[in-house]
This record gives sequence, C-alpha cells and structure tokens, in this order.
Amino acid sequence: MTKTIVAAALGECVHVAGVMNFLRLAETAGWRTVFLGPAVPISELLDAARRENADLVGVSYRLTPETGERLLGQFAEQADDLHARGVRFAFGGTPPIAARAKAMGFFERIFDGSERTEDVLAYLKGQANPTPTEADIPQSTIERIRWKAPFPLIRHHFGLPTMADTEAGIAEIAAARVLDVISLGIDQDAQENFFHPERQDIRRTGAGGVPVRSAEDYRRLYQTSRQGNFPLLRTYSGTDDFIQLAEMYMDTIHNAWCAIPLFWFNQMDGRGPWDLAGSIYEHQMVMQWYGERGVPVELNEPHHWGMRDAPDVVYVVSAFLAAYNARAFSVRDYIAQFMFNSPPGTSDAMDLAKMLSILALIEPLQSEDFHIWKQSRTGLLSYPLEPSAARAHLAASVYLQMALKPHIVHVVGYTEADHAATGADVIESCLLARRAIENALQGAPDMTADPAIQQRVRTLTAEARLTLDAIRALAGGSVADPFTDPQTLAEAVRVGILDAPQLRNNAFARGAIHTRIIDGACQTVDLIGKPVSEIQRLQEIKKG
Repeated sequence: MTKTIVAAALGECVHVAGVMNFLRLAETAGWRTVFLGPAVPISELLDAARRENADLVGVSYRLTPETGERLLGQFAEQADDLHARGVRFAFGGTPPIAARAKAMGFFERIFDGSERTEDVLAYLKGQANPTPTEADIPQSTIERIRWKAPFPLIRHHFGLPTMADTEAGIAEIAAARVLDVISLGIDQDAQENFFHPERQDIRRTGAGGVPVRSAEDYRRLYQTSRQGNFPLLRTYSGTDDFIQLAEMYMDTIHNAWCAIPLFWFNQMDGRGPWDLAGSIYEHQMVMQWYGERGVPVELNEPHHWGMRDAPDVVYVVSAFLAAYNARAFSVRDYIAQFMFNSPPGTSDAMDLAKMLSILALIEPLQSEDFHIWKQSRTGLLSYPLEPSAARAHLAASVYLQMALKPHIVHVVGYTEADHAATGADVIESCLLARRAIENALQGAPDMTADPAIQQRVRTLTAEARLTLDAIRALAGGSVADPFTDPQTLAEAVRVGILDAPQLRNNAFARGAIHTRIIDGACQTVDLIGKPVSEIQRLQEIKKG
C-alpha cells in the first residue's frame, strides 16, 4: 500500500526549494506526496495531514531561530494527537533551527542541509538509521546498485606510493562517505610479480600505485575501509598468476568485481609476460572463474584502443567483443565500461554517439542469464593541467555521461594531469561529480535524441557490423566461434582489422592505421588526411 507524505513550509516561511527536493526524492522512493506550498498555517498543515491520512508530515522553516523554535513548539503541541496515532514527523531547516528542533525531541528525523542525497533517500526508503553500520549498507555490487537507485554508485581509483599513506587516505575517504567503491591502484610489481618476489625490483616500488606485497597488506586496507559508508573495494586482476590473485582478492578485500581486458596487459603493451593469444585465453579463464562464483565482471577493454587513437569503429567493435566474451564465459552480471573523452578532442556529441552505438550492439546480448550494468567515466588523458579548468571538465563530462543513465560513475580525479589523487583530491572530485549527477537526475534534456547523434549511431553500428564480419571471416571452418577464439582474435590484431596508430612497430599488431578527429569523431584517414570508409579500409587489408 502506497504511503503518503504531506509537506509544507510553515508559518511565514516562503522558502520551499528544500521541501520540493524532499518530495521529489520521496516520489522516487514510492511515496504519494502532497505539497501544500509556502507560508502554511499550523492548522492548515495538520488538517491536510488528517484529511490525507498522512503517514509522514514534512515541516520546513528557514527564518529566525527564535521565531522558529516558538512556532515548532506550537506545532508539536497541536499535532500531539497525530503523533500519538503513529504519524511520523520530519523537519528540515537551517542548522541553527535544526539544532533547536532536535532539542524538542518531537521530530523523528532532522535535516539541516548537510546530508548526502542518498542519506535522505535511504530514510525515505525506510532505512532509518542516520549513522549506518556495515549491516545497513549492501556489501555486494549489484545489491548496492539496486539499493542506491536512482543514484549511480560512485567509484574512484586510489593508491599512493606507500602503504601508510594509502591507509590514511582510505580512512579519510570512507569517513567522508562520498563514494561507494574504492578501486585500489596497486603498483606494477604487485600486478605482475606478486607471487614472484625474485622478479620484483625495489627501484619500482610504488610505481603506479600502492606497493602491496602480502595478503595481510590487502586485509589491512580492507579493514581501514570499514567505517563511514563502508565502501566496497576492488582492484586490478593482474597480468600473471590470474587465478591465484583472484582467490586472494576474494579472501582479503572481497573484490567487488573483476576488471580485466581482453587484448591488453601482455607483451603487446609491455604490461605482462604473456603473448597476445595466450593472454586472451588467460583472461577468458579469469572471467569464467569469477562468473562461476557470481561475481560481476568488467572488461576494461575499449578505452585501451581509444587511448591509442584507434578509430571509433574499432572502439565500438572491441566493446562488443568484450561483452560477447563475458557472456560466453559464464559471466551473469557484466559491467560495461564507457570511457568518454577518449581520444581527447572527441566532441561531446560524437562521444555520446559512440557509446550509444556500443549499446545498440551489446544490449541484444542480454538475457535472464546475462545482465548488463553501465559504468561511465571521464577520459584519463583528457584533463587540462589548470585546476579550475580540470574541475569544470570533470563536471561537464559527468553531466554528459548521465545521458546513458549509468549504474556506476567512475570518477577520475581532476588532478589526473598533474598527480595521483590524494584522499582530499578524491573527496573533492567525488563532490563535484555528485553535484553534476544530482543536477542531471532532476531533469536533463535528452541529448541522445539529437538527429546528428542518431545518424552517427547508425553509421558506426553499420560499420562495426562490417568489421565483425571481417573478423569472422578470418577463422577456419574448424573454429566454432571466431569471436571467442584466441587465435582468431589475435590474428585480427596482427592483420590490422583491429588497429591503432600507437601500435606502430609492434610485434603483435599491424600498426598501419592513421586517424584524425574530423567533425568531432575519430575517423580513419589516408596519408593526406582524407577520411577512409570502413569498407574501403577492410578491402585494403584483404588485398594485403
């Protein structure tokens, strides 16, 4: 049965923005709302509460604390019969008035404007504890997504060059309650040589992240996070000894989800010991290991192509292959990553079109056994160095991303162009992103409906299908599924069907493609900069 909230600004107070926001959140949580407006007399508010059979009465007052205290005292006295019948009362106002309202002991919940939006929403959903314990907040990814909806989970990367600094930062971040998922950034030796201390290089300690060297190190970081809003933890899947690492991650930090590429973190990009085909197979086995245990899997695949200036069509095709492989290898909950601003220079319109093209290809893969959860993020290489400009870029990028209605927003700290984010940087970046998210959820224009965007979606999707057909044609008759066959996928890179300018002189890739940003899109061009259609590019590859 739907519950009812009756709310108003009381007495002579005409400030109703807070009341309206409260009621919008209430509607999101399933309440029927009755708004009486500004400057409502006590008797009128209480008569409406009785008439509407209110379950909750919301009272707002934002004027002089002394006047407000007297008015609330009168209100509480006249509402005594409703209070005795079990009607609940909540108050919202400025901190000085909220303090006096709290001292009265009449209101079930007091809001002074400092609360996180999700805290207000949690209250409206019946999670009444204003200081939650770990048991109050879901500790698995999909459960937490559903619990926090319609707000996306917020994730941020964090790892400093020492354990002590990383622990201190995690404590600071968790206590601030600004994000849901801390992605531990671990150094390269931890990713590649965790189980091989003989291969570790003391001179590289802390290069790229926190130098975790034992399972106990991971446990310490996890225990440090058990405060504030108890964020989930996750980390890289590594570049060697994949299953051993997976077992340790689940045992120590309860890895929120697996993140692993399909084509990368191997000899091709210099980040792992495996050759290309071998690493594809190993990555598939990691997906399967997590999938069989019901743990979500993210393939952080397409942005690696974008960061190497691959054309949009290759970006889209790699995103499809990532989702396809996840489904083929037992993953039930797939986190599809959408990194915007990659490569830098891509326009917002063409960026959004690229992401919508990916969705057009991967959404048909969904079934009762394969669920897609959207995760958006700002491009790693897209931040300007100047701090104010970087802050503006973060907010604008996140607002654009909200057009996809993401389930997770991966915030990339605005300091990315200058230094690895500290705890304070993470908190500030998340606060910037949260405001952009809240603004979008209050009612953003439908940017996906732009005719130019939709035309680009149609073009990219058609080109991607041609590219996928070319990959399929590489396989021999004995290959059951070319899209999951490591040798076929590696061959697609070798011959240049999947290619990027920055793969030039690479032992595993052709590296012959040229690209340029044209009308906001990253397109294949010839040696004089003229656009080359995808069918023309593929025909030239076929000719050899």
